[in-house]
Amino acid sequence: MFSNYLIGLREGLEASLVVCILIAYLVKTERRDALKPVWGGIAIAVLLALGFGSVLEFGSQELTFKAQEALGGSLSILAVGLVTWMVFWMRRTARHLRSELHGRLDAALAMGTGALVATAFLAVGREGLETALFVWASVHAAGDGTPRPLIGVALGLATAVLLGWLFYRGALRINLAKFFTWTGGMLVVVAAGVLAYGVHDLQEADWVPGLTDKAFDVSGTIPPDSWYGTLLKGVFNFQPDPTVVQVTVWLLYLVPTLALFLAPVGFGSGKGKVKTPDEARGDASGEQGAARPSDTPRP
Repeated sequence: MFSNYLIGLREGLEASLVVCILIAYLVKTERRDALKPVWGGIAIAVLLALGFGSVLEFGSQELTFKAQEALGGSLSILAVGLVTWMVFWMRRTARHLRSELHGRLDAALAMGTGALVATAFLAVGREGLETALFVWASVHAAGDGTPRPLIGVALGLATAVLLGWLFYRGALRINLAKFFTWTGGMLVVVAAGVLAYGVHDLQEADWVPGLTDKAFDVSGTIPPDSWYGTLLKGVFNFQPDPTVVQVTVWLLYLVPTLALFLAPVGFGSGKGKVKTPDEARGDASGEQGAARPSDTPRP
């Protein structure tokens, strides 16, 4: 349940910040007449994400067992790829997110209502589709038949909406760079479990060999139905009897990805580049703007 809460919180907060920045900019520039089409684009994006999740859930139920496993495994791997790209992208661009959205919104305001709807839809829709896909893959990986994964996601999204509102109202200040770094690191760990389970699905679909080659079996020590077995399953998608291929894929993904993401210098942090004093001042001001959405005006 915690891993699903983290997914809802992380993805939902990104979308909430996007909405916060768009709305605050329109209020600040005295363009309240543009709020309605922006909210319309946001609503369409939310409905699209819900529809996409419903298609994944109910459409897969009509398939045979092997087809379900093949679909689940393929979408799990796709979800892991998208989430991995997202956490790296957010860490590198969070400090410039506000100025980027302001530029898009200025262009949309000049083009008219349809462009405003499209801008809001695209800004929020990408997050919504990624969230729907990764949540579906994570819930599918949990596979315990209880509503706890969905409850976790719902609580995470509710927390994200509350935090977004507090940011906008100026009641909360937080270092977003550190927040996205640490939640992104935890999400990489969750993604590693989803990836391993996706490979297991492909093995059950006979797409990947080695289903009977177990790396280890600690079912006697960590029973899947015990409270700690359930906890490990819910947080890390832990499996007491993984295959050799699962463990190999898990290690090959987790170790280099987490090391690169948490590295103080390099691609994961966007640091290490020699900058001119003007560039350094620009980055500093951009980072401050991204880390303090509470500076946005109240309507």
